[in-house]
Amino acid sequence: MADRLNVQGALRVFGPDAGLFGLDLTVAAGEVHALVGLNGAGKTTLMRAILGMLRLTGGSVEIDGVPLARLSNDAWRRVGHLIEHPFAYPELNTRTNLALAARLNGLEPSNVRDAVDAVIAELDLSRYTAVTARRLSQGNRQRLGLAAALQHHPTLIVLDEPTNALDPAGVIRLRETLLRRAADGAGALVSSHHLDEVARIARRISVLNHGQIIGALETDMPDLERAFFDLVRADDEQRRS
Repeated sequence: MADRLNVQGALRVFGPDAGLFGLDLTVAAGEVHALVGLNGAGKTTLMRAILGMLRLTGGSVEIDGVPLARLSNDAWRRVGHLIEHPFAYPELNTRTNLALAARLNGLEPSNVRDAVDAVIAELDLSRYTAVTARRLSQGNRQRLGLAAALQHHPTLIVLDEPTNALDPAGVIRLRETLLRRAADGAGALVSSHHLDEVARIARRISVLNHGQIIGALETDMPDLERAFFDLVRADDEQRRS
């Protein structure tokens, strides 16, 4: 089976230390691949490029073995993502937002209700089904955005800092959901600054600095945070020398 995601030589330069500089990255079926880096390292830029929101000036991105330019609408519907801020229509309630997202992601009308009910239970949104997105707390808006990204069971999941604003219960719900999706064959790319949390779910942890992958962290390292900063510091010193 082809990798769910294959990025080769990704290039998009905004400045001497800003952008992507020949970056390679893969996500296999059944894998949660974590991407960690300091603010400005290029995590969101990479995810936007993967999703076609930002055009690369060099390199390539393939989803399930197909280049982005040749990806069909049906193939795009097998992708679920949450980048930067959860999208929702503020005047519509949680259930209606999810139903619309399900239709946009290609679910048949006869399947929408069951899919919405399932993800509401999965991410514990039942108390908020009739609440408009405008009135949701930041954490529950995040849960709504995650639910919209995951309810159609995408085969590729791309999540940028998905635990932002989530309470501990929400973090655990998301962790269990991602592990279930991976067990069913999905590949997930997840950026995070919560090293201990991603170590619980990730098969691989790649470290991004100045738009390049500079190394990897083992999920069973005793002090992930120190190992992360040691990698970044060594890379910064090498760049200055």
